[in-house]
Amino acid sequence: MSSRSDPFDPRPLARRLASRVCAGLVRTDRLTLAAAAVAAVAGALAFVVAATVFRYHSYNHDEGVYLMQAALLCSGQLEINAGALADAVHPWFFIQDGGRLYPKYNPVPAATYAVSMWLFGEPRVTLAAVAAGNAALVYLLGGTVFDRRVGLAAAVCFVASPLALVTSAVFLPYAPTTFLNLLFAVAYLRGVRDRSLPLAGLAGVAIGLAFFARPYTAVLFAAPFMLHALVRVAVAVREVAAVREAAAIRDAGVAPLPLPGPIRRHGLTALLGTLFVGVTLAYNLRLTGSPLTFPYEAFAPMDGPGFGERRILGHSEEYTLELALRSNGYALWYLATRWVVAGPLGALLALAGGGLAARRWLSGRRAVEVRADDTDDRRFERTAGLLLVGVVGSVVVGNLFFWGTNNLLATFSDPTDGLVAGFGPFYHFDLLVPLSIFGGVAVVAVGGGLSRLRAGLASRVTPGTARAVVVALAALAILGGALGAVAAAEAPLDRHASHAEKYEAAYEPIESAEFDEDLVFVPTPYGEWLNHPFQLLRNDPGLDGPVVYALDRGPAEDFAAIDAYPDREIRRYAYRGVWTPDPDRHVTPKLEPLDVREGARIDAATTVGVPDRVQRAVVRLETVRGESSGGGGASGAGGAFGAGETARAEYDVRDPDGSLTVEWSLTPDGARLAGAPNRTVPIDSAGDEVVVTVTLVDPAGSTFTYRQEATVRESDGGVEAIWPPERSVCRLTTACGSEGTYVPGGSGVHPEWVAFETAAEANEEA
Repeated sequence: MSSRSDPFDPRPLARRLASRVCAGLVRTDRLTLAAAAVAAVAGALAFVVAATVFRYHSYNHDEGVYLMQAALLCSGQLEINAGALADAVHPWFFIQDGGRLYPKYNPVPAATYAVSMWLFGEPRVTLAAVAAGNAALVYLLGGTVFDRRVGLAAAVCFVASPLALVTSAVFLPYAPTTFLNLLFAVAYLRGVRDRSLPLAGLAGVAIGLAFFARPYTAVLFAAPFMLHALVRVAVAVREVAAVREAAAIRDAGVAPLPLPGPIRRHGLTALLGTLFVGVTLAYNLRLTGSPLTFPYEAFAPMDGPGFGERRILGHSEEYTLELALRSNGYALWYLATRWVVAGPLGALLALAGGGLAARRWLSGRRAVEVRADDTDDRRFERTAGLLLVGVVGSVVVGNLFFWGTNNLLATFSDPTDGLVAGFGPFYHFDLLVPLSIFGGVAVVAVGGGLSRLRAGLASRVTPGTARAVVVALAALAILGGALGAVAAAEAPLDRHASHAEKYEAAYEPIESAEFDEDLVFVPTPYGEWLNHPFQLLRNDPGLDGPVVYALDRGPAEDFAAIDAYPDREIRRYAYRGVWTPDPDRHVTPKLEPLDVREGARIDAATTVGVPDRVQRAVVRLETVRGESSGGGGASGAGGAFGAGETARAEYDVRDPDGSLTVEWSLTPDGARLAGAPNRTVPIDSAGDEVVVTVTLVDPAGSTFTYRQEATVRESDGGVEAIWPPERSVCRLTTACGSEGTYVPGGSGVHPEWVAFETAAEANEEA
């Protein structure tokens, strides 16, 4: 055997890489390692919470919008080309423009999710990366403004805040946009401090992308920095003008002066940021047809910043300054008392840190004691710190002009109601950055105070005793903060866990099914939207995946979806119960296979169970002409009728015993109820609902109704019906909607005597 090493053996390369990593770790100081550990913990927490508490996504249904948008980007699309099926497959918060559907949100946050979907098939990787990145950038920003000890403490405060924990674990735009804002702030300040042109360029790219992601959020965060840049440029221009003026007075020739550093750096930041503003406008032009019309405006023109009438979908409000002050006041109070680290304790730390910094700046000192390895640049620290204070002011004041915060609060005085209960005041998410950093100032100051206490005690007691006292005090402070942080985060996570259990029960038949070329009709509890509330039931961008979800709507629309996918198996997802936002109110779901019965005549039979106490039964067949129907069904004994009118046939059965079978039939001329001679009810040729009810009446007058609604239409001289019909069982009423949906198969939700069987046979002879 040759002694020469195999050139394709990867082990030597792996050993060299491991050796370099170990050497790098040895050279890395403890603060950097600790910050890296905090960032890693933040990423792991975000991933775990997203995969457990939010495994079916949250009850903020915007998550489904961003994930659908991410899937579109992975497929190289900006919109869904649905054609005639646009109404049937319309996702939540998508704008319909003819046959195309596009999201109301800008694509940058979705693009971050698309990256991990494309690379790993798991978008939660992006959540982990963004959470870790935000923690690392808070550390860098705190270290840039004050020192790295403050940065480390700030990163811990940020990661442990319930608002950061929840926001980082859901597919919403706030954490990714804050990542870009933080990157801008770090690059901008370090570019100023180090006079670095590349960092100034990075700042421009970051804030430009942030603007593309959420324009208003980016402008509010960047406003203090923009003002600072304008002042610096103005000062530099004035200095250049002074030099030229002095040279002119001396009557001396002056060579052209190079552009001063502030002008070059801030000019580059502005140039690159403006380029992305142009990209944003081009995106608007591509989707909405106008560079100045954002997609969210196309969706709801009265949903933007401003006072007066604000409106989105069916919700409107007269948004006044008084209402803005009130709603934002509550939001800030909830942020300070519930959504920062350890609740009120974290807010007090931030307030104390800000007060300490202000007092020391006024006396010409730095906010924290300078370590030997840090530069003592007091002027830069004061300027950078004031910019953080400016971010607080711009975010607070800017959000007064946006009515979104008002919509988070279902009841102003109740922090456990509305979206704010589970997500916090997320429009103020950027406030966590300065609050965490000034909280870090207070933590470092407390640490310095403990060190001085140990030194003072050392002169009175033994060094070991002094150390033990200080360690005990530090441990108590850390334990108290940790308990406060856990208590603050526990309440919202418990609320979301309850929602996860509700969705788990609702999705059970979907998750148990195997789909291969299926078309599934889904209910519309919140109106005609896909993914609202069922975010998990999303279509592939091309509407050609193993399963296509379509809204269960009117007869003509359902038949149109079936015609568009003639070779797919058909199913209907339904549930018994009423879908509400209440996490404790569950539904009982079912996934029912369907097929289309077709013939010159369809003969049907419905058999129902009857308890002993029933005195009589009323059998009825009717149709209700929907507003979308074209009218013009065949005339029978019931006569022709128009939109909103009914035609019916019925008969009574005295003393039914044990069970009752009802026979009826469908033909192009109408629906006929056997036992009601010469009673044929007309149906609409384009599509109609034929409703058969059997109402049981007991001696006291109480009723129990079996109801079935069959979707039918005329077809080439024959008739088609989607089978089985939608079935429900209702007490004291003949129509009870999803609350009475019949769930077969011994589900235990119905009395033992309830039985509801239906059969249909297509015949070629009329």
